[in-house]
Amino acid sequence: MGKLRKIAKNKKVFLGGTCNESNWRDELVSLLKIDFFNPIVSDWDEAAKMEEIKQRKICDYVLYVITPRMTGVYSIAEVVDDSNKQPEKTLFCVLKEDNSNGEHKLFDVGQLRSLAAVSEMVKNNGAKVFDNLEDVAEFLNKGE
Repeated sequence: MGKLRKIAKNKKVFLGGTCNESNWRDELVSLLKIDFFNPIVSDWDEAAKMEEIKQRKICDYVLYVITPRMTGVYSIAEVVDDSNKQPEKTLFCVLKEDNSNGEHKLFDVGQLRSLAAVSEMVKNNGAKVFDNLEDVAEFLNKGE
């Protein structure tokens, strides 16, 4: 019963952001003391889409981590939208490099400049902005 109470009381974070075989989620999960929802599935179908929408609503935090493995821009739109609509639960983290799967990737100067502007916009909307997973984990774990 005590274990159930602890889980019920535990905070939960939605892990949005860069996919493309980036391992940032695995790195972060190893540091977390709270529950999480990983939206990555092998077959993105209507059920997966609906579950992601549900989890974004019910999680205590929505985190968007952007790495140089990013190819689409939808996560950028999501974090800006969430930072406007629910800044108290929105977290944004830009990782300047991604060493997933033995491949070292970096953003170029123009990409970093654009991401810095997005970070400033998100922060000005009242959301929290980070530049490393350790600080994200420390923030999420505090009080747990």
